[in-house]
Parts: sequence; structure tokens; C-alpha cells
Amino acid sequence: MEAYTKANKPSGAISGESTDRSGAPSILEEKRKHLVLIEDDALNAKILQKILEREGYSITWFESGERFFERFDELSFDLVLLDVVLPGIDGLEVCRQLKSAEASAEAPVIFITARKDADDIVAGFEAGGADYIPKPFQPRETLARVRTHLQLRELHARQAAIIADLDAAVKARNRLLGVTAHDLRNPMISIQGFAEMLRDEAVGAVNAEQKEMAAFIASAATSMLELIDDLLDLSSIEAGELKLCKKENDLGEVINMAVFLYRGHAEGKEMTIEMKAPPSPVRCVFDSVRMKQVAENILSNAIKFSPAGARIEVEWGCSEQGGYFSVRDEGPGIPEAERDRLFQDYGKTSVRPTAGEKSTGLGLAICRKIVEAHGGSLNVGNLPDKGCEFKVTVPR
Repeated sequence: MEAYTKANKPSGAISGESTDRSGAPSILEEKRKHLVLIEDDALNAKILQKILEREGYSITWFESGERFFERFDELSFDLVLLDVVLPGIDGLEVCRQLKSAEASAEAPVIFITARKDADDIVAGFEAGGADYIPKPFQPRETLARVRTHLQLRELHARQAAIIADLDAAVKARNRLLGVTAHDLRNPMISIQGFAEMLRDEAVGAVNAEQKEMAAFIASAATSMLELIDDLLDLSSIEAGELKLCKKENDLGEVINMAVFLYRGHAEGKEMTIEMKAPPSPVRCVFDSVRMKQVAENILSNAIKFSPAGARIEVEWGCSEQGGYFSVRDEGPGIPEAERDRLFQDYGKTSVRPTAGEKSTGLGLAICRKIVEAHGGSLNVGNLPDKGCEFKVTVPR
């Protein structure tokens, strides 16, 4: 049977606009919507067509699922009205095939049925249907259901377009961020190196004032390099380009190296770092370079936010979840209302470093993303007396 198509302008309607009996704007005010109707009863099909065409919809009618699929590749449609009981392929199977096809998966399917049994209605929803219209047809209800699902589809399409635009904008920002940070890194390394040479009098004697200025430049360059490295990490993580070289490593070796590097910083604030090592090595699968970065960042934060003379405790071992390490400090802890900020990009709390150290607000956010990329977790909690504990768990 040949497909039946018709799209008459409603009687008395002004060109380009129309309203139904409720006074709601017609679909003619927007792009004309094309509906597919699959119904084996010609009388029911003509009744439904008349209701929908008065609203300005374009209808293509098929009397069976087989006829519909013969024309499927050449059709473009916004919604399908589908009888449940059809000769040959029934409506439920037609719906399943529609939903499995990429080209039509987003088009809502409204079942037409005289059945009112709950099991039949649920079967339609399970097959992928969005709604159902009971027979005999009630014009206002029919139009309301069709209009609602077309509007929902339009909203979903707009939402998807907005998300796609945002995703493209984020990718563009990350590319710009990565390129800019990369181009800044080498000149900043040169500035840092020359400033340290002047400070250390490697190229000749300097007076006290010049030495102080060189030390200030070297310190500023170091802070800038830390920020640049954080920006490079952030851009690669958000672009999905974080590459992990995971293999079996001893977690204790990573912790010992981080403590060795930062012990001097701690001693500069008259702090002590105490280590609690397990009786045997803790072997896990992880990227040693990235995990060392996490350990260094957490240890650095403990030193920054603890007062002079504080004790920092570093512990590692095994738990039911896997290998872990924790860092406990004697700082003021994390205000409960501000805890959510801690792992957000550029997130900072009201707590400030005790010796005016710089903080980008990126370190912990990057650390959590690195740990989660390993399938692990990074959590923080306040201790009973004072200070807080950061704990990293890595699957074994």
C-alpha cells in the first residue's frame, strides 16, 4: 500500500499561524512537524489524521510495520503514533526496532491502544514508548499529548546543542590554556635559573640589596612555575589526555621520596615529620610519578597550613580497600561549610597558610582527579583535637 500524505491548512487560519480550541499557539508558528502514523484501521487513521492536520501537523500513514520499514530510510519524522495491535510485526516490536536505530532513537513513540490493562501499558513503556493515547480518541487530549512530547524533544535537542557548545568551548579553553602554559614554562625556568645564579653569586659578587632582590625574583618564578605546571596538568586532565604509566610499585618508596624532598621545608618552619611505616612493603599498581605528585602536594599543604613547631604524621599501609597513605597535620582543620570547595578547580577556603605561602587552589583538585584516574579515592576529615587528615587509597 502506498503511504498516504496530507497537510491541509486549517480552515480560516491566517497563513503562518493557528490556534487550537484552547487558544494555545499552533505548531505552525514554528517549523512544521512531520508525524508518522502506523495504524491498520483506516477509519481510526483518518479520524486521527483529521485531528492532527487541523493543528498543522504533516502526517504520513502506514497500515503496517512492514510497510513503514520499507520506506524507513527515506523518511524524516519528529514523532511516531503507533498502534499496539498490528498485522505482522506488532507495535511493541516496531517500537523496539525504532529505538535501536540511531536515526530514529530520539523520536518519541506514542502508542495508540484500546487496552487499559496496566500490564499492557507497562509493556509499551518497556519497549521504549513515551506515552499512549486511548481509543476512542479525544481531540484535546490527543493534541495535548502530541504537543507535549514534541516540545520535550525540542527541549532535549536544545539542551544537547548547548552541552555540545559548552564542551567545544571547554576544549578550546583547555587547548589555549595548555599552549599558553607550555610556552611560558621555558622562559620562566630561565628567569628562575638566572635569579638563583645572581642570588648565589655564581656570576660575581652582589650586594645585600641585590641578593635580596634576586631571591625575591627566584621565589616568584618558582611560584609561577608551580602555577604553570598546575595549569598544564588541569588542561590535560580535562581534555582526557592524562596518560598514566601504571605498574606495580612500592607505595613506601613514593612516600619516602616525597618526605625527603619536603623535610627541608618543614624544618624551615621548625616542624617535624614523623613516619609510620608498615612491617612489609605495600605493593600496588600505579603511576609512580603521578602518585609522588599527589603525595608531595598533600604534604606541602600540611606544611603550609600548620603553625611553626607543629608535628606532621605520615602513615601508609594496607586496608580492605587497598594500599593507602595518610597525612595528618596540626593546622586549624577545614571548616565544615567550606569542605566542598577543597577539591574544586581554583577552590580555596577561608583558612590561610601560616607563613604567607602561595596557593593556586588547583593542587588538591588535580590530586583527586589523578587518584580517581587510578580507581582510588582521596578524602579529608578533621581530627578530634586539631588539624585534619588527608587519606589516599589505591586499589591493590
